[in-house]
Amino acid sequence: MNNSPVGIFDSGIGGLTVVKEIIKILPNESIIYLGDTARVPYGTRDYTTIKKFADELVTFMLNKRVKAIVVACNTMSAVALSGIIKSSGKIPVIDVIKPTVEFSLNQKGVNTLGVIGTRATVNSGVYQTQIKKKNKAKSVFVKVCPLFVPLVEEGLIDNKATQIIAKNYLSYFNDKNLDLLILGCTHYPLLKKVIEKSFRRKIILIDSASPTAIEIKNILEKNNLIRNLKSKPTIKLYVTDAPDRLSETADLIFNGKLPVKLEKVRI
Repeated sequence: MNNSPVGIFDSGIGGLTVVKEIIKILPNESIIYLGDTARVPYGTRDYTTIKKFADELVTFMLNKRVKAIVVACNTMSAVALSGIIKSSGKIPVIDVIKPTVEFSLNQKGVNTLGVIGTRATVNSGVYQTQIKKKNKAKSVFVKVCPLFVPLVEEGLIDNKATQIIAKNYLSYFNDKNLDLLILGCTHYPLLKKVIEKSFRRKIILIDSASPTAIEIKNILEKNNLIRNLKSKPTIKLYVTDAPDRLSETADLIFNGKLPVKLEKVRI
């Protein structure tokens, strides 16, 4: 299966932030991405619905004969990971939460961490649990930011309304003396500048793209699944709705160099 593609999926286009980093660190790998833009956001839905949607995305990837699956969605990683692993059989599954937590805890001088995410991710308690499991001495504060995903999907990256909403959400952390903030949703990196401006002092911002890309590289090497063809790898970027409308925001993620056009598919 060495020359099969890596499958990556998300509830929307936010997971393209992970795709970008994977392409950077594994430029020889073929990639299939699926963003479920017809049903985004997932974070406002109940757990049963999220698990059902996740199972459908896994089925799509298995039909594409991928060699590994990256769950580029914090909500699905928090709520549906065990089901995804079970459905994937022997295919390695990489979530975004575990590598992000480990990367964050390895930062120097970090005693107090904040996490922002969707309602489903925050309410699952997965970040708090994993951080405390690895280091009980760390303080963790979490905040639900439900409007960030639709703002990104609509391309309102640095809109005045987005700035007001961000300042309102993040004021929760004003008295928490954060050293580091985990952007617990793959959509949130697009709002980094707005988030930074919402804090009174400079703190470390960590998103899941780079830690997850490093993790998939390690997993592929460990399982002897690195692509060995000399031909140019293929990249397919699928969405379930509105590819034309979302192309501009997707292009922003790749700094104006979206590798291929978004294609609409049914799942």
